[in-house]
Amino acid sequence: MSVRLALSVAAALVLSLTACSTDAPMTTTSPDGALTIGVELQDGRPHYHVAADGDSLVASSPLGFELDGGAPLRDGFEVVGTTRRTVDTSWTPVWGTQDSVRNHFSERTIRLRETDAPKRRLTLVLRAYNDGVAFRYRWPEQPTLDSLRIASEETQFRLTADHTAWWIPDDYDNYEWVYRETPLSAIRDSASKISYNSYLEEVDGGAPDTSEKEAAPGTVNPPLTLRSPDEKRYLALHEAALTDYSSMTLRADPETATTLHTNLVPWPDGVKVKASVPHQTPWRVIQVADRPGGLIESHILQNLNEPSKIEDPSWIEPMTYVGIWWGMHINKYTWDRSGTHGATTERTKRYMDFAAAHDIDGVLVEGWNEGWSTWLSGDSFSFTESYPDFDLQEVVAYGREKGVALVGHHETGGDIPAYERQLDDAFALYDSVGVPAVKTGYAGPIRPEGVHHHGQQMVNHYRRVVKKAAEHEIVLDVHEPVMGTGIERTWPNMMTREGVRGMEYNAWAEPSPPSHTVTLPFTRMLAGPLDYTPGVFNLTPEETMPDHRVLTTLSKQLANMVVLYSPVQMAADLVENYEGEEAVAFIERVPADWSESHVLNARIGEHISIARQAAEGEAWYIGTTTNEEARTVEVPLDVLDAGPSYVAHVYEDTPDADYRDNPHAYRVRRGLVTASDTIEADLARGGGQAVILDPATAEDEAQYDALE
Repeated sequence: MSVRLALSVAAALVLSLTACSTDAPMTTTSPDGALTIGVELQDGRPHYHVAADGDSLVASSPLGFELDGGAPLRDGFEVVGTTRRTVDTSWTPVWGTQDSVRNHFSERTIRLRETDAPKRRLTLVLRAYNDGVAFRYRWPEQPTLDSLRIASEETQFRLTADHTAWWIPDDYDNYEWVYRETPLSAIRDSASKISYNSYLEEVDGGAPDTSEKEAAPGTVNPPLTLRSPDEKRYLALHEAALTDYSSMTLRADPETATTLHTNLVPWPDGVKVKASVPHQTPWRVIQVADRPGGLIESHILQNLNEPSKIEDPSWIEPMTYVGIWWGMHINKYTWDRSGTHGATTERTKRYMDFAAAHDIDGVLVEGWNEGWSTWLSGDSFSFTESYPDFDLQEVVAYGREKGVALVGHHETGGDIPAYERQLDDAFALYDSVGVPAVKTGYAGPIRPEGVHHHGQQMVNHYRRVVKKAAEHEIVLDVHEPVMGTGIERTWPNMMTREGVRGMEYNAWAEPSPPSHTVTLPFTRMLAGPLDYTPGVFNLTPEETMPDHRVLTTLSKQLANMVVLYSPVQMAADLVENYEGEEAVAFIERVPADWSESHVLNARIGEHISIARQAAEGEAWYIGTTTNEEARTVEVPLDVLDAGPSYVAHVYEDTPDADYRDNPHAYRVRRGLVTASDTIEADLARGGGQAVILDPATAEDEAQYDALE
């Protein structure tokens, strides 16, 4: 697959004007004039507001900080100057859902200073895009403030309507929840029991449940997705460019149910952020769209991040892969050697044979290294020593002969000191033998005790690993991560991450409902690529039935490989379950990198159709999925070039398919279509439809009739 070079296209118009009067306007408006974000001082405290087409979306909301051991940094300010600029550029991602991204915004920078001693300074930066607004705080270098110990960030979001909300509870260590749909006001009174290690008990036979706690009522983890009562607007609250700072969560106000407070994940001593000055926060982002698909098509998070720091990204390759993974989750194999060990040289070669025969790029191997028998006991894993029945060099060489890469694996068990001690040697080993991609994992409580997955210490750890991987030209798939904030633009070897209740839960926990994967594109996927691991064909494994199974049809598994975007995309099943299935032809062809993407129609949690093109002039792929309701969805083809015909290869549910009673029933239809046609997706309960649209040749025109 070709690699797109991350070069900035300098078709830019930049205007700057400076005003040093306290009477200067402190607003900025999106290029299309629809969105406005502004700041005003109320008794010396900065507040911000957001409007769309003149309608208030966020009422005047306070800003500022409580500092640990110091006076608050929120009151007694005056404006000492403002600057504005407009930027219109385009940049080319190394990989992604579009081959070119426009970065068009207006910006207002507001410089504040305390009127009384010590006259500390704080800068607010506002940006308005056509698809949302964002703001951040900056602390410039100054003699009266050389370091920060933030006790709390006092940013509020005073939303002006009781929107419908899709959300998961605030959990400092885990995003692996089914999203809820409630009124925004109902979040205030919600509470959830968090048992982060409950899944380890299921899989590992009794891991200590040390992190069980009650979630604070009324707390959520972003992205938080909202729909206005009149369904005219869709919003999403998130953050961008999370660097050397703690992750943001949101807490509902106990008195005003539609007001949300920023809450930062703490250090063990309760301090939220520790930093030197100059410093800046992540961007606080409010996406705005007039249809749900507009949220998905937005690139605002990436645009709010810095350009790539990797000068030559030619080694960064999207891929599809299979792996020795699902077998452990369904208890067919084991990670360690106590049972039927999965990660053997022989089995890996068999997976590589399958991958080579089916044009699949890589094979993931979990459980290859010493330490799995003492997982979670501390300082357990070796990241350089293989189990005796796995020869790393041999399997890499075997795969190289067949054009198949080994996807390496680093499971830390949350023991950060042990991993960081081995980090240099671990990546050097993979570099030396030729492993181009690594899946990392942090399943378990973080060590040292009291450190959270989403706190500032771990934010910085994840970044150290990304940089170390880049030194060795290795790409990453991070499990148990911090939520994505668009940083993949800056470090494009950070290709995908989990941070989602993924496929494995269907093997050993309560299966995810059919609505789950129809909600994720509008919630978790707004934060960036997600390694959900779709593509399971045996939806009722005998090892896990009847309590644990996958609640989709087989056709929906194919469609999810288009809908649930990841540039490192796994077909998750055992390879023997693909043998002899006509549907494996879709997996053979579906790319992991796209030049163009469009949401054709959607309703959050109910159904979605996404069309993606592999490259200009090449095939289009369409995935359509539904929740637990059977429905017929009209899929327009007007994304195609007008005029020429295309051959449609349609993988779909049969009329008698059903996610509970007949999940494996599918059929394949083929016929000619044009841009003026519409394909009917007759979706079973929990079903889907996956379509490949190939530009038709003269031979195709003679062979096929119009698609019925």
